[in-house]
Amino acid sequence: MGEKTKAIAIDGPSGAGKSTLARALAKELGFRYVDTGAIYRTVGCYARRKGVDPGNAEAVTALLPEIRVEVLYDSEGLQHMVLNGEDVTAEIRLPEISMYASRVSAIPAVRDFLMEMQRDLARRHNVIMDGRDIGTVVLPQADIKLFLSASPEDRAMRRFLELEQRGTPQDYGPLLSEIKERDYNDSHRAAAPLRPAEDAILLDTTGNTFDQSFQLLLKTIKENL
Repeated sequence: MGEKTKAIAIDGPSGAGKSTLARALAKELGFRYVDTGAIYRTVGCYARRKGVDPGNAEAVTALLPEIRVEVLYDSEGLQHMVLNGEDVTAEIRLPEISMYASRVSAIPAVRDFLMEMQRDLARRHNVIMDGRDIGTVVLPQADIKLFLSASPEDRAMRRFLELEQRGTPQDYGPLLSEIKERDYNDSHRAAAPLRPAEDAILLDTTGNTFDQSFQLLLKTIKENL
């Protein structure tokens, strides 16, 4: 990273509120928000479209030369994911894409394919970047590393309410099971498993409102940046 840019890494399990909080924090601080999960979702989206098993590393790796992923920002600073020239920002948020993203992100070739894109954004801008391995692998020299967590039950309930508000409700039980499965997959994968960086600040937001979590993270960042 260049000397002039600042980077804040926010890692944590699925549903911990990383994306929503990072987006709000970036707006407050005047940083660019980079949702790395959306980048992996875009690769997962392509694998799904092609009918490829996301757990088949060889088959997914064979798709990579066909994939062109771009990260663009609109006038309000919101991130858009573009797959081979097509804006897939809405499609990658479909619930069924979540497991595709989790599986393809465990493939070393996919991580290598996307790594330079993420690091280049941090070289060129002040960024808040969230994901699973930002502080440990993608930006190990980040100025601040936060590891955000909450109980699986709390995260499943947040997801339940989010989908209900979107008009695509799902039962709570399967959502909780999916959260626990993703936690296991993300923390046990061979390539860049989910874990806090040694110098990360650990923050548990179980039971917090959004504003409580936002103020906690903002205070932590201002004290450490």
